[in-house]
Amino acid sequence: MVTDQLVLALIAIGAGMVAGVVLFVPFVAISYRRRGTVTIGRFALWALALVYAWAIWAFTLLPLPDPVDMVCAGWNLDPFAMLGEVRDAIGRAGGRPARALVDPAVLQIVLNVFLFVPLGFFVRVLGGRGIVVAGAIGLALSVLVETTQLTGVWGLYPCAYRVFDVDDMLTNTVGALVGSLVAFVVPRHLRAGGGTTPRPSAPRPVTKPRRLLAMAVDGIGFTVFALAVTLVARVWQFFVIGDTAAEDGQVTVAVGGVAAFVVWALVALTTGRTVGDLAVRLRYVGGPLSEPVARVLRFVGGIGGFVLLTSLPEPWAALAVVWAVVLVGATLATDSGRGLAGLVTGRHVVDDREGASGLGTVSSHRVDA
Repeated sequence: MVTDQLVLALIAIGAGMVAGVVLFVPFVAISYRRRGTVTIGRFALWALALVYAWAIWAFTLLPLPDPVDMVCAGWNLDPFAMLGEVRDAIGRAGGRPARALVDPAVLQIVLNVFLFVPLGFFVRVLGGRGIVVAGAIGLALSVLVETTQLTGVWGLYPCAYRVFDVDDMLTNTVGALVGSLVAFVVPRHLRAGGGTTPRPSAPRPVTKPRRLLAMAVDGIGFTVFALAVTLVARVWQFFVIGDTAAEDGQVTVAVGGVAAFVVWALVALTTGRTVGDLAVRLRYVGGPLSEPVARVLRFVGGIGGFVLLTSLPEPWAALAVVWAVVLVGATLATDSGRGLAGLVTGRHVVDDREGASGLGTVSSHRVDA
């Protein structure tokens, strides 16, 4: 039993990490537009929320049974039947409530409550919503889970493979309510909609960590986009044109890489900024070069040059690693982290909100996130 729970936990963590990588670029871009920046604390909270979302799925619906061996489960439509189970557990414990806490029936009730405590916590801290909304979301999610079990995953199985229990809905809802109350331990200014923060439209200092974040967005975004196109091309290859003989996948990998390179190049050449620059709201200004030349060098002096080097035959492709080290080193060594592209073009990197509102200073204003 402990091993099964550990496996489910690992599944949730793994799925959450994959989802985090896929959603990394939109998360950074949305954060800079809704809150004006990205903080480590909120990034960690959202990462935990992703893992928790997959944990809900794993612990309530997995493992799926073998259709051949499955036994149809029943249901409990009697609200508060759990009170009788608690009373029986106390009786089995010789009338001592403390000992009844380790009874499997009581533990199941307690775990059902604790499973939804993080939901209420995240609804308040990340969503900025109160206890009523947390309870409503907890109840709705619990109904969805129980109904999915009752219908055999909406018809995938001929009958319910887990017990449909209205008491589970009650305990899950209580857990969400408790989580919303627990969220009050988080300082108000760190909760969504609480405290004062600089307006999202106000310019922020250009720092080296921010430039490194832009580079990470470019690298992760490029990889995810290329893999997505590769997957689509692979599906097309196998199921549409029926080319099952091409087992090495080199063609589809090349298609994904070229597609990502073209998209990143078009963004850089039309805007003068990479996808990472756009996500964290940075732009390059000044310099003696013409705009078209500066844009080409901006692309080649960053993610573009790295990708071109990775496409070289071995052992020359190893130069991409050297290039990455040079890019990071130049970012850390230059003022405001303008990096190699800034040095080559003679440009400086600034916040793209400078001058947008006619204000050069950062003021405070309440914002929701």
